Amino acid sequence: MKSYWGKTFRLASLILLPVLCLNLGKPAVSVHATEETKKKLEEAKDKLNKTKNQLDETNEQLDDKKEDITNLHQEKSVLENKLSDLNDQLTQVSNNLSDLEGQIDTKEDEIATTQEELAAAITIRDEQYAAMKKRVQFIYEKQGFMLMDMLLDVGGFADFLNHSDYVAALSAYDRKMLEQYKETCVNIDAKEKALQNEKSELDQCKVEVEAEQSRVSGLVSKTSGSINEYKQNISTAEEEARNIEDKAREYESQVEEQNKDVKELEAKLAEEIRLSKLAAKSKWRNISEVSFAEGDRYLLANLIYCEAGAEPYEGKVAVGAVVINRVLSSVYPDTVTGVIYQSGQFSPVGSGRFALALANGSATESCYQAADAAMSGATNVGNCVYFRTPIPGLSGINIGGHVFY
Repeated sequence: MKSYWGKTFRLASLILLPVLCLNLGKPAVSVHATEETKKKLEEAKDKLNKTKNQLDETNEQLDDKKEDITNLHQEKSVLENKLSDLNDQLTQVSNNLSDLEGQIDTKEDEIATTQEELAAAITIRDEQYAAMKKRVQFIYEKQGFMLMDMLLDVGGFADFLNHSDYVAALSAYDRKMLEQYKETCVNIDAKEKALQNEKSELDQCKVEVEAEQSRVSGLVSKTSGSINEYKQNISTAEEEARNIEDKAREYESQVEEQNKDVKELEAKLAEEIRLSKLAAKSKWRNISEVSFAEGDRYLLANLIYCEAGAEPYEGKVAVGAVVINRVLSSVYPDTVTGVIYQSGQFSPVGSGRFALALANGSATESCYQAADAAMSGATNVGNCVYFRTPIPGLSGINIGGHVFY
């Protein structure tokens, strides 16, 4: 039996929406999933793609970090080889320095010995010279007496000659020995000077080797410091790589979970498509067969406010028509309350905005007019039972900021 509301709304449709099509007879329902499921599926896919992109970026960062670590190890290895060579050089230089110091010690000993020899030779020379001077002086001062003694003592002229030759030989020996000691002193002095020159050269070599030792030691210290820096850099890079790997594993876990979410939503979408196909084949009621409850107008007007409050009047009527189309379909609940509160169908219901609108009585006059038109059976979207914000690939009736299908 037709209700009072049914009569009133049909009359209102004739007055308010003369251009709207009446929802008469069994409709051919478009086969699409609900807005809420499509929205969730798109959000899940967007979230999955974003996570995959983050995973790809993280893996690229990890590859770059691993390459950095490899390069650091290679550079560290080069420095370690350089350090090994420098240590070999330092060992060689230190050995050379030790040899030079030994040669210098030997040379100093030789110089000391030579100086002792020279001092002894000079002493002997001076003694020889003093002795010779005394003999010469004695012979010169006593030559008269010596001549008389020689004449008196000799047995003959031959003995005299022998004594004379002895005196001459003694003088010649003195001169010869004096010359030899002079020459010895000159040779020893030359030897000392040569040794001093050799020691000076060794001292200069020692200075140069010490400078080389200092230079190589500095390179060893610097290279060791660089190696320690590379070790620290490698340690830091490895720690960063571990953090990146942890982040990558976290993204992989998220991708796995989000893949599950997408599959679940795709399964839900398939089920809704099945229901949509079923609705297309199922029986539809005429608007005259619907009995509206007392609060239906309030519910519908506030839902229109939440879904299309900023839309033009035609957009508000279209949202109301979708709700009434579902009431008329045997696939959906047969009451306004049942359609609006059916799980997962209208996002404002799930988010709490609808409850807030009901509590505040937010629906405007145009929302009530649109609700009256829809409840009278007027529709500007045919038999569409879904609507949403436009997305690529979705065709339907575009009114305001929604596409109806």
